[in-house]
Amino acid sequence: YIEHPDVSKRSEADAEAWRAQHQIVIVGTGVPKPCFSFEEASMPEYILSEVLKCGFDKPTPIQSQGWPMALKGRNMVGISATGSGKTLAFLLPGMIHINAQQYLKPGEGPIVLVLAPTRELAVQIKEECDKFGSSSEIKNTVVYGGVPKSRQVKDLRSGVEIVIATPGRLIDHLEQGNTNLKRVTYLVMDEADRLLDMGFEPQLRKICSQIRPDRQVLMWSATWPKELMQLARDYLQEFYQVTVGSLDLAGNKDVTQKVEVVTDHEKYARLLHHLRANLSPKDRVLVFVETKKGCDLLTKSLRGDQFQARAMHGDKSQEERDWVLAQFKSCQATLLVATDVAARGLDVDDIRMVVNFDFPNDMESYIHRIGRTGRAGKKGIAISFFVSQKNGRMARDLIEILTRTSQEIPPELHTLSTFSSSKGRGRGRRY
Repeated sequence: YIEHPDVSKRSEADAEAWRAQHQIVIVGTGVPKPCFSFEEASMPEYILSEVLKCGFDKPTPIQSQGWPMALKGRNMVGISATGSGKTLAFLLPGMIHINAQQYLKPGEGPIVLVLAPTRELAVQIKEECDKFGSSSEIKNTVVYGGVPKSRQVKDLRSGVEIVIATPGRLIDHLEQGNTNLKRVTYLVMDEADRLLDMGFEPQLRKICSQIRPDRQVLMWSATWPKELMQLARDYLQEFYQVTVGSLDLAGNKDVTQKVEVVTDHEKYARLLHHLRANLSPKDRVLVFVETKKGCDLLTKSLRGDQFQARAMHGDKSQEERDWVLAQFKSCQATLLVATDVAARGLDVDDIRMVVNFDFPNDMESYIHRIGRTGRAGKKGIAISFFVSQKNGRMARDLIEILTRTSQEIPPELHTLSTFSSSKGRGRGRRY
C-alpha cells in the first residue's frame, strides 16, 4: 500500500477529528489515515473506472478507513451496520490483492475466499463482484446449497480467482475434490455473527484449517458477541478492530423505533393500522415472523386484505425465493413477510418500514432486523409488537436500546421491566 500524497499531508489530528465525526473507533497499532476520495485510495485505473461508471461520488466512511487497512495486508474485524458499503470495503482490496499474485495454474483453487451465512447474501456479493471484476478479467463463482452442483463444479474446476460460498456447500466441494484452498491468501467472513448464530462454527474452523497460516483475514459483523471475539482471537491473532457507531447494541439513529405492548390477538389489527396510516403506495415493508407456518398464514391474511404481500422462508425453493426477491425489489410486491433465516443477506436498500410482528428472541436479532430500514442516510420506521407473556424478560434490554437512541418508551414497557427485574435477572448478558 502506497499512501497517496494528499493522505500523507493530512495530520493525525485531522484523521482523528474525521473518525470522531463519523463515529469510527479503531483498536490497533500503526493505523493508516483514511482516504477521502477514490483517487486518494490509490485504486488502480481498472477499478477506478468501474467505480465512476457506477456513479459513486466518494467512499462511505467504512470504505475510507477500511481500504487503507486492507491494502496494508493487515487482518481486521469490521463492526458496522448493514448498508454501510462494507461489501466493497473488502471486495476491491481483494481484487488488488489478486493482481499482485501469480496467475492461477490448472488445478489450483481460488486466491480470495468469501464466506457468507446465506445463499441470498452470497449471490448479492457475487453481483458486486461481477460489476467490478469485469475490466480486470478476474473470474468469480458463487457456491451454495439448494441447487444442483454441476455448474458450480464446472466453474471451480476451470479455475476462478474468487469463490463466494456458504460454508456447508464449500465443504462438500472440498471433500469431493472439486477445488482446494492452497492458494487462498485473502479470506473474508461476512456477517460473521450470523455465521455463528446459524451454527457454522465447526465448518468455519474446518475451512480455516485448510488455509495457509500467513493468509489475510477480514471479518465483518453487525455485532461483537463474545463467541466472535474468541473466533477472531483464534484465527486473526493481531488485527485492527474498526467499529462504526457504538460497539454496544445501539441501533441506528435514522430509524424511528416504535414499540407497542399488545396481546397476540391485537397484533394483526395493529399491523393493518400501520400499513394504512404510514405508507405511500410504493413504500416497501418487511414484516418479521417467527415460524414458516406463521409466515404463510400472515401473508395469506394480508393478501385477503388487498395487500401485495409475498412470503419468504426456508421451505421455499431457490427459484421461488429468487422470484419473491425480484418482486420485492421491483415493487410489484411491496410487502415481504419473512423469517429471520430467510431475511439474512437480504440486500434491499430502500425499505421504508420494518415490522416485528413476532418479537425476536434476542436483542442482536432485533438490531439486525431494524437495521434493514434507515439505510444509506434515509429515514426509516421500525414497529415492534411486544407481548408481555412471551417477551417480558427482554423489556429491560429493549429499554436500554430505546434510551440510547432517544426513542419513545411506552409506560407499559417500564412496568414490565420493573416487574421482571423484581423477579431477579440471573446472569443474563448485558447489552
